[in-house]
Amino acid sequence: MALIVAAILAASPVPVLVELFTSEGCSSCPPADAVLARLVRAQPVPGATVIGLSEHVDYWDSLGWKDRFSNALFTERQQDYAPVVARGRVYTPQMVVGGRVGVLGSGEMAARSAVAHAAAEPHGTLRLERRGKDVHVTGIDLPAHGDAHVLLAVVEDGLSNRVLRGENEGRTLSHAAVVRSLRRIGIASGPSFELDARPVLDAAWKAPRFIAFVQEEKSRKVLAAAELGP
Repeated sequence: MALIVAAILAASPVPVLVELFTSEGCSSCPPADAVLARLVRAQPVPGATVIGLSEHVDYWDSLGWKDRFSNALFTERQQDYAPVVARGRVYTPQMVVGGRVGVLGSGEMAARSAVAHAAAEPHGTLRLERRGKDVHVTGIDLPAHGDAHVLLAVVEDGLSNRVLRGENEGRTLSHAAVVRSLRRIGIASGPSFELDARPVLDAAWKAPRFIAFVQEEKSRKVLAAAELGP
């Protein structure tokens, strides 16, 4: 571990995608929500920049409380990861780091270790810029890969909700980097690419941020990631 950290300290911080599968209906999830918020805010891993996505699954919605941030898309995404990172299991709270390593969402030290290892893997560079209503995405020096998708997420920070029923009844829960929209916007077939995408937005979303990443289809490995502030 010490050698990995020493090797990446000399380079620019590597963006590492950390996805949290969570739900307001799950009593074990608030500590994991707090861990993701801390990782994004404090950036505690030398040589890495944590790019967080909070993806609220919908399979808790019929168990006493419907999470207003939940979406079946995130359940499907977690199920797609299950054979790769969790031996077929689906659970909350779960973190997936770099598309390849799954850890318990509330396990901060395990998450930090996974981020450090992901930052030491071969990676490319993404650059995002606004062009009118579009986001222009440039990919550079992607490592050798198979078929890969370019995805764009719209996220909101500083969200909270008072839970009236279910396992978290009576609690006001806080959330960071909540994914409001996630979709594929293109294909990365070689080491570099450029594309424009029109983000899916809602007038009710306050100060949304954009996160783009390139993910190899077969391995699920995230080859590059970047974010663009509001």
